[in-house]
Amino acid sequence: MLKITPLLGFILSMTLTGTACAQQPNIPNSDSNQSYEYQLVTKGIDIPWGMAWLNATDILVTDRKGELRIIRNGELLSEKISGLPALRAEGQGGLLDVVVDPNYAQNQLIYFSYSGLEGEGEGAHTSVMRAKLQDFKLSQQKVIFGGGLNSTKGQHYGSRLTFDNQGYLYISNGDRGNRDVNPQRLDRDAGKIHRINSDGSIPKDNPFIAQKNTHPSIYSYGHRNPQGMAKHPQTGDIWTHEHGPKGGDEINIIQPGANYGWPVISYGVNYSGTSFTDLTEKEGMQQPAWYWVPSIAPSGMTFVTSDIYPDWKGKIIVGSLKFAYLVILELDGNKVVSQETLFPGIGRVRNVKQGADGYLYVATDGAGIFKIVASQ
Repeated sequence: MLKITPLLGFILSMTLTGTACAQQPNIPNSDSNQSYEYQLVTKGIDIPWGMAWLNATDILVTDRKGELRIIRNGELLSEKISGLPALRAEGQGGLLDVVVDPNYAQNQLIYFSYSGLEGEGEGAHTSVMRAKLQDFKLSQQKVIFGGGLNSTKGQHYGSRLTFDNQGYLYISNGDRGNRDVNPQRLDRDAGKIHRINSDGSIPKDNPFIAQKNTHPSIYSYGHRNPQGMAKHPQTGDIWTHEHGPKGGDEINIIQPGANYGWPVISYGVNYSGTSFTDLTEKEGMQQPAWYWVPSIAPSGMTFVTSDIYPDWKGKIIVGSLKFAYLVILELDGNKVVSQETLFPGIGRVRNVKQGADGYLYVATDGAGIFKIVASQ
């Protein structure tokens, strides 16, 4: 267990300069003396991409290499869930996010994204399957989102899943490394946020449903690689974050039919340092609610609603793969107004979620899954 002691006045420039300090403590609000520490729950999952709570004791976890596991009362069970589809576990692909049906207690339905083979051509694409989970077995499997053109490129699957208050399922889909074609074309499903019904059918009020030569499931477009998505607890809006190139990671509030600009506008540059666009804004394209320069490589996000964390309630927590810490964002309505870093050195954060028990859980690549608790 690593103990984190409070320190006030830590400046924002630590994140903005891309500096990660292994000994930097977390920062509680100035009106509180509470401090927190992270506590290991379990190891044994190489890349824990998705987490979902089946009930108060059982956490369903995906391992990107292609395994679906259960953590029960803090113990990783040895039996693996069977019945997964064929997938391509290469590069950034594999078994990705997982969510449970809003009525899971009654129907035992789960939904998971993966690098599926159902599309056209060689390679893989972002797919989503619905299945019934009983006794470590999946049954009644149905592909409800099956991607268009496959790609042999192994990056930018997106793949976060979130239900809204009306029961619609949102799916983030990355540009699959084809930035100059996929994000801005409505006849391509890559580089988009999609909205579907839980059975895979299309909501009648989707913004492009009546437009020819489009994917009717598209809800917004112009995205690069969204690997964070969460529902705002008060407004019900869907918020996402996505990887920029070198700089220009973004947080966005998703609006129907909106164009988020990639790659026409961006606050980033090529990995080589050269420019691919001179524009950071353009009429008809959405500005991000927040962006990072340099990139933090965000993955996973959650709104804090639990009374366990009075300092953080009402804020957003985002994981950083690049700097191996958490970022906490303060909101003023729908505006992000400031940020602080938490728990430097916790590991490459793949996901962060608030659990059914009200605690925050942080999934890291290789280092394990941790729970954030009050310091003793």
